Amino acid sequence: MDSDTSTLDSGAAFQAKFRRLRDTIASVIIGQERVVEELLIAALARGHVLVEGVPGLGKTRLVRAFADATDLSFARIQFTPDLMPADVTGTTVFLDAGSEGRFEFQPGPVFTNVLLADEINRATPKSQSALLEAMQERAVTVGGVRHVLEEPFMVLATQNPLEMEGTYPLPEAQLDRFLFKILITRPDAATLQRILLVTTGSSESDVERVFSRAELLELQRMLRAVPVAEAALAYVVRLVEATHAHPLVRLGASPRGAQAITLAAKGFALAAGRPNVELEDVRRAVGPALRHRLLLSFEAEVEAADPDRILREVVESVDRS
Repeated sequence: MDSDTSTLDSGAAFQAKFRRLRDTIASVIIGQERVVEELLIAALARGHVLVEGVPGLGKTRLVRAFADATDLSFARIQFTPDLMPADVTGTTVFLDAGSEGRFEFQPGPVFTNVLLADEINRATPKSQSALLEAMQERAVTVGGVRHVLEEPFMVLATQNPLEMEGTYPLPEAQLDRFLFKILITRPDAATLQRILLVTTGSSESDVERVFSRAELLELQRMLRAVPVAEAALAYVVRLVEATHAHPLVRLGASPRGAQAITLAAKGFALAAGRPNVELEDVRRAVGPALRHRLLLSFEAEVEAADPDRILREVVESVDRS
């Protein structure tokens, strides 16, 4: 009984803190409540996020607002075709001090808590891959020496749609390391009017700091501790297996995709005030966790098939079985 009470109390505390953080960011990122919630779920699951949308929709502002609200160190890399891997990770330089000259590591912008990889698909694959080790191992190796990154560490990458000029598709290995791919869509007329009201006045709203680094780490621990019933885990497995069976999918989601769904479902459950994962939490996680992990067939590309539509069909087929 005591254990159950503790779990419920932790869930209530998580929900209250989550709502406060969500509302703070949503106050300056107008009309994107779903985007803000998915970003926070990914952050609390210790995941990286790929944010896609056309220019001018507030992708960079969203990332900066998250860093400001959580009081985390923040760094930005503007990805361009001439960006080099050392511009991301840092490099070893020789310091000339007479007979005492020595090599010293100069850390790059990846040594931060929140790294904004702005327009990541405008850089060449060689520079994009510089983030791979940091995203997976939370460390970088330069000159044969491994340097561990401080926790929490999160890459929030923005991306323009691939059909736009001057972009390079991200390699599948790197896409798979993003817990979520979040889509920012164009605001409707009413929302656009609210945005204009807030952003073109005499002063622009600042983001209030509502969390410390220690509080964020505590919420991450709370999320990991959420129990998942065997039935929910079996449902995740059936969904991932079903992505491989869809006729428009050449290669379905990887085991890392199943992990992403499970972690995100824990976050959605806690955010809703539930002490354990329900099937609805799993369904909510499928889109952002898998839309970037499907390798579509040639037929799907010809039909311009939407990955989200395919995933909805996958969920419907599993629910009917």
